[in-house]
Amino acid sequence: MAGFVGILIERGIIRFLYGRPLETLLATWGLSLILQQGVRTAFGPTNKDVGNPSWMSGSFEFGQITITYNRLWIIVFTLLIFAGLLALLRFTRFGLEMRAVTQNRAMAASMGIRTSRIDALTFGLGSGIAGLAGVALSQIDNVSPNLGQGYIIDSFMVVVFGGVGNLWGTLVGAFTLGIANKFLASSCSSRSARAGCSP
Repeated sequence: MAGFVGILIERGIIRFLYGRPLETLLATWGLSLILQQGVRTAFGPTNKDVGNPSWMSGSFEFGQITITYNRLWIIVFTLLIFAGLLALLRFTRFGLEMRAVTQNRAMAASMGIRTSRIDALTFGLGSGIAGLAGVALSQIDNVSPNLGQGYIIDSFMVVVFGGVGNLWGTLVGAFTLGIANKFLASSCSSRSARAGCSP
């Protein structure tokens, strides 16, 4: 469903803004506000609790670290999505056409690839993956219209750190940033407020 909505957004708004990154950024940000308000209107502003299945509940000790099963399964789920995306890009016609359009749009169009169709499907694919990320987040946080806002800055940092269009770099960047965040959060929480760490 998220992928289908992404295709509609690309066809209705984004395709008119290609080549204008600032306007695209402003349009998508404004659209996110509209979608958030639409969710508030349809479902209410209160948080919705999503219960974990029994096999995702509980935790286990790993040395001096307590790891919850739901977070472990989210990592497994993420790696499966990553492997599926790699296979899609490498072994399917759609993946080949997407890489061709990304690398050289004019040449891809001259070879008969419908670039506008690939643009829409690629945006839909990204939106679908974002929807799957929302499903994963629902297992560790309450569902609300603002669920993903706390992750926007981290997402941009992962893309910049890993390199645009580089899936392996994105994976390494995400793991590095996540581990760094956890270590910094634990070190800040162990120090006093006088040391300058905010909770």
